[in-house]
Parts: sequence; C-alpha cells; structure tokens
Amino acid sequence: MKKEPLHIIESVAPGSIAEEMEIEKGDALVEINGNRIEDIFDYQYYTQDEYIEVLIRKPTGEEWLLEIDKDYDEDLGITFQNGLMDEYRSCRNKCIFCFIDQMPKGMRDTLYFKDDDSRLSFLQGNYVTLTNMSDADIERIIKYNLAPINVSFHTTNPELRCKMLNNRFAGDALAKAWRLAEAGIQMNGQIVLCKGVNDGEELERSIMDLSKYLPNLESVSVVPVGLSRHREGLYPLEPFTKEDARKVLEVIHRWQRKLYTKHGVHFVHASDEWYILAGEELPEEERYDGYLQLENGVGMLRLLINEFNEALDGLDVEMPAPAPSELSIATGMLAHGFIEELIKKLTARFPQIKVNIYPIKNVFFGEQITVSGLLTGQDIVSQLADKPLGGRLLLPQNVLRSGEEIFLDDMTVNELEKALQVRVDIVKSSGRDLIEAILRS
Repeated sequence: MKKEPLHIIESVAPGSIAEEMEIEKGDALVEINGNRIEDIFDYQYYTQDEYIEVLIRKPTGEEWLLEIDKDYDEDLGITFQNGLMDEYRSCRNKCIFCFIDQMPKGMRDTLYFKDDDSRLSFLQGNYVTLTNMSDADIERIIKYNLAPINVSFHTTNPELRCKMLNNRFAGDALAKAWRLAEAGIQMNGQIVLCKGVNDGEELERSIMDLSKYLPNLESVSVVPVGLSRHREGLYPLEPFTKEDARKVLEVIHRWQRKLYTKHGVHFVHASDEWYILAGEELPEEERYDGYLQLENGVGMLRLLINEFNEALDGLDVEMPAPAPSELSIATGMLAHGFIEELIKKLTARFPQIKVNIYPIKNVFFGEQITVSGLLTGQDIVSQLADKPLGGRLLLPQNVLRSGEEIFLDDMTVNELEKALQVRVDIVKSSGRDLIEAILRS
C-alpha cells in the first residue's frame, strides 16, 4: 500500500492566511477540498479557489479542518520542507553535451544529480527534455494550466534527438510539446548547439519547426555547448570558432527578421557568448522581446549595460561625494570587458574611487568555460592572492549556490575572505546594484 503523502511545513509567512489560521512550522498538510495532495502541481491547483477546506495534522496527531475564504489565486503563505512535495525525478538521458558528465570527481553529491522534472520547470525555470514525462503528467499540466514550462528541444529531427540525448524515446517526446502548445500552455525552449551535430541545416530546421508553436512557445534560445576539460571518454565535441559564431548569428538574425515581420516577436535568440565570440555588437534591448531567456544568458549583458547607464544618469548630482576608497571586482572572462567599460564611466564621475577589475580564468573546469556562474572559490583565491584588492572584493551573486554562501567547490565566502584577507560583498545581477555596491563604504 502506498504511504499516505504528508507534507511538512517548513515556515509560515508573517501576516499570511496560514498565520491567521494558526498553521505552524512542523504541521503537516494532508488534504485540500478532500483531495490528497501528491505534489506541488496538486497544491497549486487546489489552492486557487476563493473558498477552500484545508486539512492540517498537528505534530500531536490532532487534525484541523480549516475553512478558508480568500481571493482567487491568493497564496496561503506556506513553505514546505520539500519544495516539490514529492521525490525529485532524475534524468534518464545520457546527452552527448551534458555538463554534469564533464565535472571532476570528488565534488558534493548534489552537483551530480541530473534533474528532468517538469515540476522544477514550473517552480524554478529548469529546462526539461519531456522524455521523463508520462501522458498523465502532460494531462496534469494541461488540466492545472501550469506554465511556463521550459523545454530543452536541441533539435526537432527525431532521429538526431535520439542520438543527442542517447534515449530511443527522445524523438517521440517531441509530440508532447505539441500537445502542450495545442492546449495553450506557455513554453520557452532552448537549443544547446553542438558543432557539426545540430548546427547548420539542422538549426534551420529546428527554428522553422519550432516557430510553428507560436504564440504558445514564446521564445527559443540558442546557446553554445559548454565544454569542460574533464571530457575523457565522452562524445567528441569541438568548440565553436569566431567564424562559426558568425554563421550561427546570421541564421538567427535572418529568422528574427522573418518572424518579427509575421508575428511581431523575434522568437529565437542567441546567448551573449555568440556575440562575444563573433566579435559583434550586442543587440539593442528591443530585440530581446522582454528578456524572456535571461537565465540562459540571453541579454544579460545588454540588460546590465542599460541598467547601469540608467542608474548612473539618475544619480543625484547633489549627492554627497563618496569618500576616497579602493576596491576590486572579480568576474568571469565573458563579462570582463563590459564590466571594465562600465566602471570607467563611474570612476570618471567619481575619480576618488579606485576599482581594480580582475577577470578570472576557469582553471577548474577549463578556460573554455567563461561565465561567472561556474567560477570556483579556489580559482578566485589563486588568481587574486598577489593582487591589490583594496578594502573590498565584489563578486556576482551567481558564483554562489542559490540561497547559500558556498561556491561550486564547497569553499565558503568566509573561507575566501580569510584566504584573501579582504571583505567580500556579493552583488546582485542588476546594474543599479553594481553601482550601489561600489559607492557604499
């Protein structure tokens, strides 16, 4: 017999409905409107109504049936110990480009877990291949109207998709995306581009096929495969060259023009790496259709530049002059040049502030990995140990594990501070946050 699902409450938001109903940390959610709650899909669906009945079990075993009147879609203010309210589903694929397979041994176990869970797509924006989803899962998404769902397509050629994902069902899974689109479920897609595999004519085919999912497939990002130095025994993949990047951008820009004329959106977007590799200017803000793919590195630099310039222009001309100071910024190789240009504008206005900008080469994963989100504490320490840092070191927030002060290699912020003998300030991703971090003492 299947064990009764109990969902232990981790916290209750102050001033929330749950607090008003005297729901507390340690209580367990049992039912909503007489329905057993299997996972987050059920919870989100059954808590939408304006009147709900919630069955709570106290740690003593006492059960409370609570009648709740609320606004439609108003949140109860509950956080659960398990965000999914169920076990995580691991990936069944063996993708030829999987970055987890390219990680060295000896790292913490959680870094080796491959998720392919549609519920994480809904909750956190993770991308799923659909190969791990049953027809019942698809029906639940449609029934509950859970969106957006982010889909890793990579190619719309069924045979090639089976090869790239090393899963004989990967081609058939494309039909599930079509079912979601027909049902009006909002989606975003991604293509991890591998040289000589799904680029060229295959990329053309994929963009053409996926454009038929408009408007319910809102956007598709094209990102270059990340190749670490730990690829022993894996599928032979080559890095893209400058000429390759220019060809990829030519395809994407041509389709953008065509689709914008027909649909009023650019739809397919190149990640920032392509422009840097090709030596081309970043697109203007309007080309990003509202920055739908920021988490995939699409438009992050353009948004940072625009936010920085806007915040700099908006500074009060009569604001007190900041005290003379020296500080440092460490970032990935990808963003280094852009950060440097922005800081020149700021220090031209405030020459009493000296900012050292250090690009960090990714020795841990290999120098082909240029994004700051994959930097390790040990690389930062080793490359800054003999550098003048001033009174503070600014690091972008994405170098840390989400919600924690720990780097990919398990070094903590405190350990890094001790190793470099400098105060570390973690900076959020916006241009305004960067300016404020520099100007505060």
